[in-house]
Amino acid sequence: MTETVPDAHPRAARPAGRVRTLWWGLWRRCPRCGSGHLFRRYFRMVPDCPRCGLHFEREQGYWVGALAINIIATGGLLALTVVVGLALTVPDVPVVPLLALVLPIGILGPIVFYPCSKTLWAAVDRAFLQRLDPGEQLDEIVRH
Repeated sequence: MTETVPDAHPRAARPAGRVRTLWWGLWRRCPRCGSGHLFRRYFRMVPDCPRCGLHFEREQGYWVGALAINIIATGGLLALTVVVGLALTVPDVPVVPLLALVLPIGILGPIVFYPCSKTLWAAVDRAFLQRLDPGEQLDEIVRH
């Protein structure tokens, strides 16, 4: 006798592959269903996906991973800018123009990347840490 397990949410989709999940996260989409419109305002993310109901903040301190992604992305862009600037201008490095280029990146980079860092962290959490909803975990066991 086969028992069916109800979905965690009526419109929940089957788990997507890791690449697709990360792609959705990079483009500010839900890592479970790929739906957009996850932000009410630029800095205010909805608590649950409007389409599939995935709850984003799983525990207190959950968004520390998003902070780390934002720091890594901004730091990487800063490092790349400095290295390219130095490579193009050595031996006479124009320090003031290089700082004029790097300073706005350091200030605006985290602000611009903020929404992407949150959805990308939710995607990383979902794709690699295998933190599925309880209904999805049961669904995975029944299918295998």
